[in-house]
Amino acid sequence: MIVVAQVAALIAGGVHLLAFVWESILFLRPGIHEDLFRIPTRDTAPVRMWAFNVGFYNLFLGSGAIAGVVLWWAGHETPGRTLVVYTCTFMFLAGIVLFASDRMAMSRPRGAGVIGAASQSTPPLVALAALLVT
Repeated sequence: MIVVAQVAALIAGGVHLLAFVWESILFLRPGIHEDLFRIPTRDTAPVRMWAFNVGFYNLFLGSGAIAGVVLWWAGHETPGRTLVVYTCTFMFLAGIVLFASDRMAMSRPRGAGVIGAASQSTPPLVALAALLVT
């Protein structure tokens, strides 16, 4: 189950690094803000600062999960595992918040954020569950 936890943590990290690229680097492209995030071009100016900032949160979380697995593989099990648990817990809980905000239709039509919430919360949940049974 350790390998499952590590692979799931790496996937979770990858998802968050991809979110960083979308939110902080490519956000102004219509294919990203309109098609992916469902934000009309006319609304990108007021949302851009939020997206840029949230992208960096995702960069730090994704990097933390990946660094934790690398530390673990390098023989530093306790700090690596601790970093994986912390970042995966943070990612999972943030995914729950994203799901709740989707249910409240806070900025998009209800249901538009379900895939994002599942993508954000499922891999870290798998990692955490695998660690609980080891």
